[in-house]
Amino acid sequence: MKEGQDKIYFVTAETFPAAKNSPHLEIFRKRSIEVLLLSERVDEWLVANLPEYEGKTLASVAKGELDLSKLQTDEEKKEEAKQAGEHRALVAKLKDALGDKVKDVRVSSRLTPVAPPAWSPTEHDMGGNLARILKAAGQKGPDAKPILEINPAHPMVKRLEEEKSRFADWGNLLFDQALLAEGGQLDDPAGFVRRMNELMLEMAGEGGRIIVPGR
Repeated sequence: MKEGQDKIYFVTAETFPAAKNSPHLEIFRKRSIEVLLLSERVDEWLVANLPEYEGKTLASVAKGELDLSKLQTDEEKKEEAKQAGEHRALVAKLKDALGDKVKDVRVSSRLTPVAPPAWSPTEHDMGGNLARILKAAGQKGPDAKPILEINPAHPMVKRLEEEKSRFADWGNLLFDQALLAEGGQLDDPAGFVRRMNELMLEMAGEGGRIIVPGR
């Protein structure tokens, strides 16, 4: 563990690749902090009933607000506070565009500039992976709304900040991307495909290049 680290961090997912590529891991990679990748179904019940190990609390990297202040430099803390203050208007617009889909929208401290937006429950809500396991078993979990976390340095978020006429569409596209990256299922897959195609065509019309895989 890193000096000053007081928690054992973990992420749960349906598959190992999904856990390994979780957008929630970006900040931990940046700081070289090890995270347990848990992809077996029993792991959800394991971490629910194992709150600590050898005096160290277990903490999900995908739930609640992360407090990595003990591992941050003063410069990083100042930059984080600055980013949150400068993008209040964008956060407010996104909240309005997404409506009751989300509990909140916030500038994230756990995402790096290359990471997509992240979809996360609050600390006391059920995680998305456990909710999907229960649903597959025919059980209904609590209907908790997620928090959308954004990084204003990400190209998609920068593009959204400049958008006026299609802001709601692009905002919903960000939300759907975050849900997919977390392993969730879309309520409206056709709507996602339509918005993605429109964005790609618009970018091509602005002089951008659309790269087709394999060509």
